[in-house]
Amino acid sequence: MSGNGALKEAKVPLIEDLGPAEGLKVEQDDQNQSLWRRVWIESSKLWQIVGPAIFSRLASYSMLVITQAFAGHLGDLELAAISIANNVIVGFDFGLLLGMASALETLCGQAFGAKKYYMLGVYMQRSWIVLFLCCILLLPLYLFASPLLKLLGQPQDVAELSGIVSMWMIPLHFSFAFQFPLQRFLQSQLKNMVIAWVSLVALLVHIFVSWVFVYRLQLGVVGTAVTLNFSWWILVLGLFAYTVCGGCPLTWTGFTIEAFSGLWEFIKLSAASGVMLW
Repeated sequence: MSGNGALKEAKVPLIEDLGPAEGLKVEQDDQNQSLWRRVWIESSKLWQIVGPAIFSRLASYSMLVITQAFAGHLGDLELAAISIANNVIVGFDFGLLLGMASALETLCGQAFGAKKYYMLGVYMQRSWIVLFLCCILLLPLYLFASPLLKLLGQPQDVAELSGIVSMWMIPLHFSFAFQFPLQRFLQSQLKNMVIAWVSLVALLVHIFVSWVFVYRLQLGVVGTAVTLNFSWWILVLGLFAYTVCGGCPLTWTGFTIEAFSGLWEFIKLSAASGVMLW
């Protein structure tokens, strides 16, 4: 057989050279491969965003679990007091403030899409003001936790100790007013990896501080509450330091008096979001 004949026989048939059935099958295979490739690309992009967000939530929740675990080594009464303070007092507070900060997701997302970058910093400062005022209004929940828990039917010893723990968690209460807006501010700019890294550092610090306060210094149930305050403020200060020290040059231009304008509209939007999530 000649060389030209061998080349002709070795030539790959085109779709036009195939019959209708064979050509349709080849086109469907190409479409299926293209579909799976698009799914893979979109899934990879999605997990680059949600993966760090999931980890940061798990790290924050793990701090509460670790605190309860250390309290469980102190005794049943201490474990009950920490559990009630976390799940009833802090849980009520956490859900409401987190929902109020969720209003930033819409506002910051719209401002970032419209390239009004400076407004993201303004919105975050407004959220700080609104959530801080809300924290002041919710302060009696911590100060009068013992009578409230007794009214709800808790035993007297558990209610008394839970009230003491709740008062020691007041710094944690005010940290929510700054941490939640900072998270929404950074998430709207797709800076989830920053939140994840800071959350990891705070979690590691929390484990170490819990061990020191409970086992080395033997501060008891009050020490377990203090560890939450310390570790949560590490998280807040880490996110704040990244924001103001050059991490967000377009969206953070410094503190501004403009944050105090339009507060009533912002309060209504935040309250609606807070009630919905709570």
